[in-house]
Amino acid sequence: MSEYVPSQRYKNTNPEHDIVIKGRKTLEISGVKEVESFDSREFLLETVMGYLSVRGNDLYMKNLNVEEGLVSIEGRIDDLIYVDEQSQGKPKGFIGKLFK
Repeated sequence: MSEYVPSQRYKNTNPEHDIVIKGRKTLEISGVKEVESFDSREFLLETVMGYLSVRGNDLYMKNLNVEEGLVSIEGRIDDLIYVDEQSQGKPKGFIGKLFK
């Protein structure tokens, strides 16, 4: 009988990270380690290449596959920003960046 290890069950070990935008309405991202937060205007994703902020309007998660590290987002996509890797910890958000 195999032993159950909860911390590794859904961990994405795929080092690949790709982004595909279709018509500024659909976004497919691979290499996602964790969805930190999301609402209809912003998604914050931890990827194998660092934190990625996706901003827009009427955003929603169409698909999430945690085992393979795939996320699909739909809505109006306005920008994608990688958070500076030199900053320590999680990104601070818009207000935190203003008072840097």
